[in-house]
Amino acid sequence: MDGGTLYSIGELAQRTGLTVKTIRFYSDRGIVAPADRTHAGYRRYAPEAVSHLALVRTLRELGLGLDMIRRVMDQELTLGEVAAEHAAALDVQISILRLRRAVLMAAAGREPTPEEMELMHQLATLTEGERRHLMNDFLDTVFDGPHGGSHYAAARRSMTPELPDNPTDEQVRAWVELAELSLDPDFRASVRRLTEDHAAGLPDGAPIPPRPDVVAIARDLVGPAVASGISPEAPQADSVVAALTAQCALAYGRADDSELHRWMLHRLESAGDPRRDQYCQLLALINDWPAPERLAPVIDWSVAALRLWAARQDPSSG
Repeated sequence: MDGGTLYSIGELAQRTGLTVKTIRFYSDRGIVAPADRTHAGYRRYAPEAVSHLALVRTLRELGLGLDMIRRVMDQELTLGEVAAEHAAALDVQISILRLRRAVLMAAAGREPTPEEMELMHQLATLTEGERRHLMNDFLDTVFDGPHGGSHYAAARRSMTPELPDNPTDEQVRAWVELAELSLDPDFRASVRRLTEDHAAGLPDGAPIPPRPDVVAIARDLVGPAVASGISPEAPQADSVVAALTAQCALAYGRADDSELHRWMLHRLESAGDPRRDQYCQLLALINDWPAPERLAPVIDWSVAALRLWAARQDPSSG
């Protein structure tokens, strides 16, 4: 077909698969202009209108607005420029949709109250600066005090979530759950007590951490016993308890006596809050760290074994 052939709007509709009404609409908007009109005023379109309309259909299916499509057709914008701009806009929409989906998935798993649902949505849509402010408030509550400040900088960093720019659904849900946990006054108080108990257990003049915590020592010494299936009541448990108390005495510069055992028992019972494991699991997911070992089994074993050991040393105490 030579370049002088012109199509009626009906013929153009047959060749493109678009309706006459749609083509007329695009024509009225200046997106695909007619090349000529008959004496009766009917539109006639050049052959290239077929490829132009195919491009318009593609861009519409990709979600571009008519104004931007018109600018492409008028060569005010290149396809590359339009694609980059639209892709950036889609990134924003995808991020918003991902956040919404994460909140809905989290809500579906726990039947929240309307107030909890509102809080979950607010936490999911915080800016990076707002997230940082929320966590700094939590960590200030946990670490401030006579033994706070720069001494606990490493510990603060190890407890700080860093949600990536393009988080997965799982990371968003983990962030919402961790943020809710950090806002819980009881959890804040529990973690603060752990910090204060640790500092109070240090002799005067002793350096503030880094220094192995009682829980960390128990993890290293008791963990293998738990993994091996040794019961706290088993005879083999005594050697584990002896190693645990000896290592704590060395680390904290204290005598290996009944007072140390009571202090260790208090520390481990305080650390037995299951929300501690929950926080660490969520933190690892958010920061894309390896999943941490759950400490609850080690703590429970240590507490039971220390109580049994104390009862054997002083039967009247049991």
